[in-house]
Amino acid sequence: MSYKSKAYPKFNRIKKKLPKLLREEIDIQVEKICANPAMGETKRGDLAEVRVCKFHFLKEEYLLAYTVEEREKRVIFLAIGGHENFYRDLKKYLREREK
Repeated sequence: MSYKSKAYPKFNRIKKKLPKLLREEIDIQVEKICANPAMGETKRGDLAEVRVCKFHFLKEEYLLAYTVEEREKRVIFLAIGGHENFYRDLKKYLREREK
């Protein structure tokens, strides 16, 4: 059974600014994750609840961060971006959302 998807505003904001082909690849990755939420790597420490799926597009590596709510059968997409400062920015964003 496939999970439903939901996205944080940051995810939507970043995605909207990306080229059309990359947005389409992100949609494919989102579908794959919803079909199998365990495919991403579970993080540790401050990001213990977060999973990250890596994929390549035009020789660039992109990271897609998400959490899984098992009870609601929902995947919540948090952020997308390149590796540089990705985890630092994600931690900062999640701390700000908690306030």
